[in-house]
Amino acid sequence: MPKTIHRDVSLTGKIDFTGIQLKAPMDYAAGALGVKVALQHTFNEMGALEALSTLARMNQKEGFDCAGCAWPDPEKPSKIAEYCENGAKALAEEATYEKVDEAFFKKYSVNEISQWSDFKIGKSGRLTTPMVLKEDSLHYEPITWEDAYALIAKELKNLTSPNEAIFYTSGRSSNEAAFLYGLFSRAFGTNNMPDCSNMCHESSGVALSETLGIGKGSVTLEDFDQAEVVIVMGQNPGTNHPRMLSALEKCKHNGGKIISINPLAEAGLIRFKNPQKLTGLVKGISVTDIHLQVKINQDVALLKLIMKKLAALDAKNKTVFDHEFIEAYSHGYASFLEGLSSYSNNELLEICGVPEEEVDKVVSLLAKKNRIIICWAMGLTQHKNGVDNIKECVNLLLLKGSLGKTGSGTCPVRGHSNVQGDRTVGIMHYVSPELNTSIKKVFGFTPPNDEGLDTVHAVEAMHNGKAKVFMALGGNFVSAVSDTKYTAEALQNCSLTVQISTKLNRSHLITGRKALILPTLGRSEKDSKNGSPRFLTVENSMGKVHRTKGMLTPKSNNLKSEPEIISEIAHAVLGKNHSVPWQDFGTDYDLIRDKISQTIKGFNNVTEKSEGSGFYLPNNVKELDFSKLPHGKAQFSTCAIADHKIEPDEFLLMTFRSHDQFNTTIYGLNDRYRGIYNERRVLFMNETDMVNRGFKKLDVVDLISNYDTIERRAAQFLLIPYNIPKGNLAAYFPETNMVIPHNHFARSSNTPISKSVVVRLEKKAYK
Repeated sequence: MPKTIHRDVSLTGKIDFTGIQLKAPMDYAAGALGVKVALQHTFNEMGALEALSTLARMNQKEGFDCAGCAWPDPEKPSKIAEYCENGAKALAEEATYEKVDEAFFKKYSVNEISQWSDFKIGKSGRLTTPMVLKEDSLHYEPITWEDAYALIAKELKNLTSPNEAIFYTSGRSSNEAAFLYGLFSRAFGTNNMPDCSNMCHESSGVALSETLGIGKGSVTLEDFDQAEVVIVMGQNPGTNHPRMLSALEKCKHNGGKIISINPLAEAGLIRFKNPQKLTGLVKGISVTDIHLQVKINQDVALLKLIMKKLAALDAKNKTVFDHEFIEAYSHGYASFLEGLSSYSNNELLEICGVPEEEVDKVVSLLAKKNRIIICWAMGLTQHKNGVDNIKECVNLLLLKGSLGKTGSGTCPVRGHSNVQGDRTVGIMHYVSPELNTSIKKVFGFTPPNDEGLDTVHAVEAMHNGKAKVFMALGGNFVSAVSDTKYTAEALQNCSLTVQISTKLNRSHLITGRKALILPTLGRSEKDSKNGSPRFLTVENSMGKVHRTKGMLTPKSNNLKSEPEIISEIAHAVLGKNHSVPWQDFGTDYDLIRDKISQTIKGFNNVTEKSEGSGFYLPNNVKELDFSKLPHGKAQFSTCAIADHKIEPDEFLLMTFRSHDQFNTTIYGLNDRYRGIYNERRVLFMNETDMVNRGFKKLDVVDLISNYDTIERRAAQFLLIPYNIPKGNLAAYFPETNMVIPHNHFARSSNTPISKSVVVRLEKKAYK
């Protein structure tokens, strides 16, 4: 029996400042500087010739899909460049010539690597061969694929119950890989399938399902061309979904108006210099027509105020609301209006913090328009009332009849390239009777009927010793999830943790007693079998399924595709006599797609239909079919205003990304749009608050939260005066995940409260 040794691994790396430089925040996004930075990243990692030839194929119909965000490609992608700065950075990270091989792990122990910053860990390079971390070792060492599968099979078979296993999914995986992964989990006997959507847009899915009957948006990219108004809420397109700015530009060109609602005025929503146009490189366009600087998580109060004022106008002439639409397609209008009347205008104004003259500009505009799109991201979803935030958006669209017509609808902007597709093909912790029936019919086994664990409850189960094997299909779990210390302890309680990954990250260092790294092909790499190239499919943020096919030579001959890895694990665990021909799936992706076609609604003939620009999946909102909802109609909701009990010495903190990162991947140390260079440990604070509390620029503070009498601390941040509402703070994640409690999350969706954490500040001496 091997002796388990103590691994003194760091959850954050050595905390130190890296030499901050401050400049004025930028008032535009993209432009020539964006092109320059994008090319610098790819040239440095890949070389100029390979970078240019590869970028030319990214997001093209016969090329590969960007591994970054899920923003859709236009019907006719630009031949110049159909990617953004951060998409180019994502490619550079994946296609780097740097490698993490046997010699690397022999030289560095997990303890040593864990002392590095997330930035340095990520820059180590591509994983090249399967590695195992044994109980009695501080160093990963090589393991054959066959022995890795055998180890997984042994650990899973030794569990008392299938529900002691956790199968996590990142949003980068293909439809084929996600479908196999979900099928394997169910065949093994558990619905413990947490995924990254639990941490981001789960609130959107719950709210939209309950009000409109489908947990995804209802617009297409072409709808932006016809929209009269686009409202962008809780979202920073310039950094997180830069190609969205092209859609907003086209909307503006066609006469549409843009309203932004956010605690910060972000560069991408001030001005956009489109690098695909000569005029854009020089001048650009003003994006936002009206900006409402709402206090953190007071969007419901603001929307109620807007709708209350619209209702007052409508009471005079009955022309502001679409009463014909409301009568035909909605339920609960009267009770909704009654709920609005319980608040006064002054009360709502004080709560949301937006000047009334700015609110009145929005009301005046919306009163005359009905082709309205509302876009949002995690600024609305990651709160205790995240579901209500989305439902209030739906209320406004219902009042205006802005559903099921060109240029209008809901647009949750997904954060990772196939997170929506993963859910569509079966990655879900809850039970779908329809899917279970279909699986039994197609594959001949009965899936489990007990609800599984979502992300926060999977962490809790591991922490309590009720789950013992953790497997991740992509992602950086320990850094992505709230309450870093608690999550790390949970993973370390496991007997085995398995990471299917392209690059090294902190989750390879915070492990169970035994750990495996299974290296996989990147999105940009060729996937061939017996000399024949293969393609995969993904679903974009607007419900369109299309192909992705890599072009680069794989960084190692010992990499396998995700479908291959999953099929071989399943074969090792369930055996050759199982009703599912697992090994065949790893060889023939057409066979996987054929089974998806038979199992998942809307995927019929997916292999053929995914060619070219692809195809849209069914969407009942587009058809104004609400027959599966109560009364057969879309639902108005009565939503409560967020109630944050803030003590005099406390603030409300929102976490967000810098411009030099995507999710937990750190591309660099600059956030040039906000004027921050060579540093990530910064805290943005209202300048008046700083003066009133006796703070100065670049003072060093710790962030401290206290939930359920448990004190959590994120150490050593530099204070930066910034244009943010009084009482509010902002800082980057994953550094601030340390203060987010694991057991405080959105009602109904269980999404962590990453955008509204109550904290206090403790000034520190630093030399």
